[in-house]
Order: sequence, then C-alpha cells, then structure tokens
Amino acid sequence: MRASRVLLGAFVLATALDLVCLAVGLRAGHLVAKPLLMPLLAAFAARAGGPRILVAALLCGWGGDVLLLSDADPAFMAGMASFAAGHICYLVLFRRQGPPRARAGLLAACYAVALGTLVVLLWPDLPAGLRVPVAGYSTLLTAMAYAAATRLGPVAGLGGAFFMLSDTLIATGVADWPQPPAPDFWIMLTYAAAQFLLVRGSLDARPAPAAAYREVRSTTP
Repeated sequence: MRASRVLLGAFVLATALDLVCLAVGLRAGHLVAKPLLMPLLAAFAARAGGPRILVAALLCGWGGDVLLLSDADPAFMAGMASFAAGHICYLVLFRRQGPPRARAGLLAACYAVALGTLVVLLWPDLPAGLRVPVAGYSTLLTAMAYAAATRLGPVAGLGGAFFMLSDTLIATGVADWPQPPAPDFWIMLTYAAAQFLLVRGSLDARPAPAAAYREVRSTTP
C-alpha cells in the first residue's frame, strides 16, 4: 500500500508540474513532465493489483503522449494509432469486468448522437488525409467511453467522458476552430483526470477476493 501511495503521489505531482508549465508557457518543463505521467500511473495500477491489460492501455497512452510531442503529421498519425490501441485494451478489459448495466440503450443513443454530430461538424474543416482516421478513432474512443460508463459505473464513465472532451479539444485544434485560452492546459487536465478515473474505476470494479474465490470454485468440476 505504501508503494502504491508513493507512485500515485508521484503521478499527481508530475501532473501538477506539467499543468503549471503549460499555464506559464514553459514548454521545456512540459517536455520533461508529460512523458512521466502514464509510466507512473501504470506503475501505480500494477502495484495496486490491476490486470496487465490495464497497464498495457496506459503504456499505449504513454506512446501516444510521446509521439504527440512532435508537430509532424506522421507523429500525429502514429500517436493516434497508439491511443487507439489503448482504447482497444480498455474495451477488452471492460468487457471482462462486467455486463452492461441499466439504461445502456439510452446512453448508447446519447453517445451515438454526440459522435455523429462531432464528426459531421469537424469533417469539412479537417485536412483531407485526417478525415477518415479521425472519424474511425472517434468511433473507437466513443465505444470505450460508453463501455466504461455501462460496465464499470460512474467513476470510469466520467473518465471516459473526460477522455472524449480532451480529444475533442485536440480535434477542434487540428480543424482550426476557435480554442479556449491555453488549450494545451485543458487538454492535459482532462486527459490526466480521464486516465486516473479509468484506472480507479477499473480497480474498484474488481471482485472482492472472497467473491473471486467463490466464482473459481463454482466453475471447478
């Protein structure tokens, strides 16, 4: 427990450092702090007993973080692919952790409307080579957020919603839409909160040891 708390504290401190650097325009500090976030959160998740696929999702996020430090188009595409791999890991994990909960149909309709609206509005303003990849990635991200909310509950569901908000800010920036002041600050704030809430929700959704033991016993001939 002590090691887990140290790792979580280090993640919080690194996140705070990154946000302060973004708020004051210190890019060098951002370049140092941002690559630390997901390895620290992944180490926390592993130490807290999280499954390997959860750690894999976070490390895919780390790959995307590093790649998006570059402004080059190939790096952006590779970063998006790395995040997409992370969303696939999350989808597999959430499917393992529980069946859909009540009102899944209503939530699915809400997410579908949000996805369709965003893609339709962004499409004309995105570079031609990014339209299909962004639409595909957005669909995968929305599926992950929906699964987090319906299979794990409100904590992970909020994490999925924050992830969508963070990536929507990135996409609107690529489309050259008007941005809030210090957009990178808000992107990283919502992103770090999203990943932490997804981890917390996943860890909370694990069955208690006694329940897990009974499940294993019940399937043993």
